[in-house]
Amino acid sequence: MKGKSFFRTIQVKLVIIYLLLILVAMQLIGVYFISTVKNSLIESFTNNLKEQADMLSKLAAPSLSPKLEADSDSSENTTETLSLVVRNLFSISGAEVQVLDSNGKIVATSQQMHQSDIGKKNNELAVSRALQNIRDNEEEIIDEDNMHKKMIAQPVVLNERVVGAVYIVASMNDLYDTVNRVNQIFFSGTLIALGLTGVLGVLLAHTITSPIQGLTKQAEAVAEGKFDLQVPVLGDDEIGRLSMAFNDMTIRLKDALSVNEEENEKLASILSNMSDGVVAADEHGKIIVWNRRALELLDVRSCEGYELSQLLGLSEQKLQELQQGRGQTLLLEPGLDEEHDGDAEGDVLRVTFTPIHRRDKGITGTIAVLQDVTEQEKLEHSRRQFVANVSHELRTPLTTIKSYAEALNDGALEERELSERFVGVISNETERMIRLVTDLLHLSRLDSNQAPLRRRQTNVHDMLDEVADRFSFQLRQKSIKATVRVDSGLQDAWLDRDQIDQVLDNLISNAIKYTLDGGKIELTAKKQQSPATIAISVKDTGIGIPKKDLSRIFDRFYRVDKARSRNMGGTGLGLSIAREIVKAHGGSIALDSELNEGTTVTFTLPLLQEGGEIA
Repeated sequence: MKGKSFFRTIQVKLVIIYLLLILVAMQLIGVYFISTVKNSLIESFTNNLKEQADMLSKLAAPSLSPKLEADSDSSENTTETLSLVVRNLFSISGAEVQVLDSNGKIVATSQQMHQSDIGKKNNELAVSRALQNIRDNEEEIIDEDNMHKKMIAQPVVLNERVVGAVYIVASMNDLYDTVNRVNQIFFSGTLIALGLTGVLGVLLAHTITSPIQGLTKQAEAVAEGKFDLQVPVLGDDEIGRLSMAFNDMTIRLKDALSVNEEENEKLASILSNMSDGVVAADEHGKIIVWNRRALELLDVRSCEGYELSQLLGLSEQKLQELQQGRGQTLLLEPGLDEEHDGDAEGDVLRVTFTPIHRRDKGITGTIAVLQDVTEQEKLEHSRRQFVANVSHELRTPLTTIKSYAEALNDGALEERELSERFVGVISNETERMIRLVTDLLHLSRLDSNQAPLRRRQTNVHDMLDEVADRFSFQLRQKSIKATVRVDSGLQDAWLDRDQIDQVLDNLISNAIKYTLDGGKIELTAKKQQSPATIAISVKDTGIGIPKKDLSRIFDRFYRVDKARSRNMGGTGLGLSIAREIVKAHGGSIALDSELNEGTTVTFTLPLLQEGGEIA
């Protein structure tokens, strides 16, 4: 494995490429050079032989004349002279020179060992062609001893007549030895060039691969999150510019990651501090992101491992519709199940679904935003119930008035006793509507802060005594005993006397209504030190209120016994008005009751001095 990885390195590849380039270049140069040298040597050797053949043919032409052949003595002298010239002047190392007559017989030869061949006929094809006056007769042959030889045959022409031929066979061993020596020299030079190229290639490859190795180490360090290292810039070449670009990229990547981490921290901080819950799921419905508020709203410890449909209690079909954008908002009540009755009140969540789109991939996830709309739903329910109650409260007296008015119009007006009774009913119902409308207007002014407080110094004991005096007639009618108790240390308080009187009137009126004859009502005022408040209580021994109604007793138009309360002339707004007045003073009101044992209503007011400062 190490060997394979070594040969895969850029340095080795560069060295191998350099060596192959040099080897191919030297081979191409060598083949061309040696071929050129070889051809040049052969051409020079051949031209030399031709020149000697031409010279010999000119010298031999007179000796081969037919006239001389007729004279035998002259012919013999001429032959000896020609042999002497051939042996002395045209002796070529390793070559044989023959002079032939017109019949192809050897007249003279350059080698002493072949003197016996004089007079014999040379049957070579080249000789025959030369005797036919064909000059281009040359051939390279290899003899039995595997020696290269050059053969040339030239015609001997005298007076435009072929009188003989010159035949030369010369050895080419020296020429080929020269070519082989050139080959060896070139091979040695190639080896030396390859060695030098290898050394230079290693050095040159190192200058290239060393910065690349530095870039590789820096890239690995960046992958591990180390952005402080810098790649050294060793020049202004491509690698140097690459190093500069890499350093710049590292700085920008560091800045980008810092910004990304900052944005992630901001996003995490925003998600963790949002008043709404956020849950994100992938394309398979698996929860991947959630915040703390979502866990609180859904009442789970963690969303890990949950699917969105399982977490929200939705069917797969409904979830697909929401993910595709149909019906993006719905209301959930995770606190309720089938075992709870219809009157149970739980948290109401509004869930808004937003699909996550990715380019060329469509929907890749879903974000669900959870909002606690319990109070909103309660307010909406209260508003609907309030409208229904007002409509009902007004419809009943209006129906009664209409019925009696129609009866009077139909003739009851003629009967005095009956008409007076009908008019009395109409008057009572009208007063009831006036009280209802007055209470509604009062509540409206309190809700819109259009009933400003007019605080003044008030003696608490006198205020409670006056309340008891105002209801003395009703108390005597039912034989109810009323007592007033005020702490000795409590004298004056800064409050809106008229509005507090209305609170006390409502509480005393309710206590008288729901207390049986012979009962007791107690008005108590106490000063509390921490915090500095005054607590005023109205306690009766009446019929009491069931436990299930205590939580809604201050709701508008809420009655424990609706028919009985309406017959007693109540509008169902008294306690609501009392609560709003106490809240406007900065206090609180509470009710404690036991069925058939009595009720105690206590409201607290901050004990202020003149100027609105806390006492």
